[in-house]
Amino acid sequence: MSIFKKVADFAKSPQGRRAVAQAKRYAQDPKNKEKIDRVVNKVKGRGKSH
Repeated sequence: MSIFKKVADFAKSPQGRRAVAQAKRYAQDPKNKEKIDRVVNKVKGRGKSH
């Protein structure tokens, strides 16, 4: 079974739906959104540090 299939199956489970809902709530907080954006930019190589 591929990793993507496992992730998809988890996301469809009750536990997975709770995790997705919790992640959405976390991402809606402006402070958390800023943290997420910084990490994404760092991973993409756009947020080069000093």
